[in-house]
Amino acid sequence: MNTVQNIVVVGVQWGDEGKGKVVDALAEHFDIVARYQGGANAGHTVIVDGKKFVFQLLPSGILRLNKIAVIGNGVVVDLESLVAELDALAKAGIEAEGRL
Repeated sequence: MNTVQNIVVVGVQWGDEGKGKVVDALAEHFDIVARYQGGANAGHTVIVDGKKFVFQLLPSGILRLNKIAVIGNGVVVDLESLVAELDALAKAGIEAEGRL
């Protein structure tokens, strides 16, 4: 993937298609991981070092310490959900400050 600059993962079905797992697998190859649309009604689960994380708003790339996570302007942000996700990260020892 040395020559690839951008990849977009888009689903064409309703429900769980595994997009989150695909994005997580690709994240290590990119500097920025973004969530560009949707809201807190859909989630994705990522397991890192045996710890389970469920995100509804945060891009899963936030788990990779050397990556920037972006919540795009097409995402409907529920502030309570966002704060809960950030609190869960902090409790797990993952710092999001400066990377979100």
